[in-house]
Amino acid sequence: MQPFNLSFSNTKAAFKHKNDSELKKSKFTFSIFKFSFLVNYGPGLTTFALKLGLPIKGMIKSTVFGQFCGGETIDECDPVVKTLWKSGVGSILDYSVEGDESEANFDANVEEIKHTIVKAKGKPEYPFCVFKPTGIARYALLEKIGTGVKLDLEEVEEFYRVKKRFDDIGKTAFENDVRLFIDAEESWIQDPVDDIAYELMAKYSTQKALIYNTVQSYRKGSAEYMKKCIEDAKGYFPGFKIVRGAYMEKEGARAIEKGYPNPIQDTKANSDNEYNEALRIAFEHRNTVSICAGTHNEESSLLLAKMMHDHGIENNDPRFWFAQLYGMSDNISFNLAAKGYNVAKYVPYGPIKSVMPYLGRRAKENSSMAGQMGRELALLVQELKRRKAEK
Repeated sequence: MQPFNLSFSNTKAAFKHKNDSELKKSKFTFSIFKFSFLVNYGPGLTTFALKLGLPIKGMIKSTVFGQFCGGETIDECDPVVKTLWKSGVGSILDYSVEGDESEANFDANVEEIKHTIVKAKGKPEYPFCVFKPTGIARYALLEKIGTGVKLDLEEVEEFYRVKKRFDDIGKTAFENDVRLFIDAEESWIQDPVDDIAYELMAKYSTQKALIYNTVQSYRKGSAEYMKKCIEDAKGYFPGFKIVRGAYMEKEGARAIEKGYPNPIQDTKANSDNEYNEALRIAFEHRNTVSICAGTHNEESSLLLAKMMHDHGIENNDPRFWFAQLYGMSDNISFNLAAKGYNVAKYVPYGPIKSVMPYLGRRAKENSSMAGQMGRELALLVQELKRRKAEK
């Protein structure tokens, strides 16, 4: 057996898909995150300016939007998808429009998600599709169900329509043989999402893992819960996207407000341990379970790669995937891909004005990730210096 040899420090491999101008734009964009005022108020001010028709769209598109989004439409993402795929990195098209909770909008979102699935059919550069449950279901309805409040007749009928939307997307994934991620939500609306997700697995993942539910390891007990889901799976192949989570501050604030124990890990170390335990549990059940390690954490990525190596599993085994957000952690994504691992990037898209709430949420999440922005900046500076020295 060859010795395990994987490093995420090779910036040449990490940024070979970017020219000097693109690297400098990325450096400028990440520099913005140092200013809390811009992180907290920039997205709202930008949305307001766009509504007024101020000529800032080009600037936004070439900086923040261009860094983290593939385009405004599915087809506009094609150049990004092709660029990533040249380095062996797949794309997960993520329709990231948020905010409109009308039934008509939910139905339109279903059609858009189905469009991404049809686009992905038979194309290895699109290894997964994805949707966010609150993009097709009213938040307050899920909250009512998740907190155990009885629904009235209209709400029962509304939830029936929600389940039909989930099934419509799952059926489309099944008919086109495309793996599907169901993204996670806040803890108090996650239970109904989980219930539907496992119903879809039982229906559509009978031959292989096709439906992937999301496990958030910043929640206490998430690894043990995943283990129970695996043990309860009868007649189907469970799939899991394992992430740390994205709602930490909101979760803590609500727990204090409502007077219940905080469901979030007490320390980052606990969250890291929970994440790695989830990887180990899934790996132990690899005969039936498939996973995607959705993480920007180098240690967790190395852990999964090392487990695969030590058990003689090929780097491109279809049961094991790694994923990061487009525009971030390229040192992880492209160095993994260079070694033949299965890697994909989440590629958000949508009209700039409609995607700003998503970008604002991402900005706050990422700026609160300890050291994340500093690492991104340091890697970009390192690669710019390397290129300058070679000239």
